[in-house]
Amino acid sequence: MFHSLNTSASALTAGRLRMDVISSNMANVDTTRGKLVDGQWQPYRRKMVVQQPLGNSFSSHLSKAMNQSKVGNGVKVTGIVEDNTPFQLVYNPDHPDANEEGYVALPNVDPLKEMVDLISATRSYEANVTVLNASKGMLMKALEIGK
Repeated sequence: MFHSLNTSASALTAGRLRMDVISSNMANVDTTRGKLVDGQWQPYRRKMVVQQPLGNSFSSHLSKAMNQSKVGNGVKVTGIVEDNTPFQLVYNPDHPDANEEGYVALPNVDPLKEMVDLISATRSYEANVTVLNASKGMLMKALEIGK
């Protein structure tokens, strides 16, 4: 009875974390001192949320779908990983973090990519809120029938 509510709730939780990580990336787009490694400061590294479906493998979901039983159990966050793309080097000899040649390593965060990810995460979140509200409405109507 509450399967659709639990599925939407797990997606809402994962979507909220995804939006939080994206906002952290945007906040650190100019952070040249993100982490101290071997006595040297490294720029902030872009972070990404890794999600996977709750439950069993794809084949079990396929067999459930073929038998017309409920499919899917929601989603869970399995981790937050760092993007290993190289840092952006910008010539700015007056910057305090510039190297001997005058280049500054900037974070590997692309604001355009982050905004696209944020719009995608927001749309997914809104869709799951709609599903949650529809499920709630159907359950309320079912309770009204029993009166």
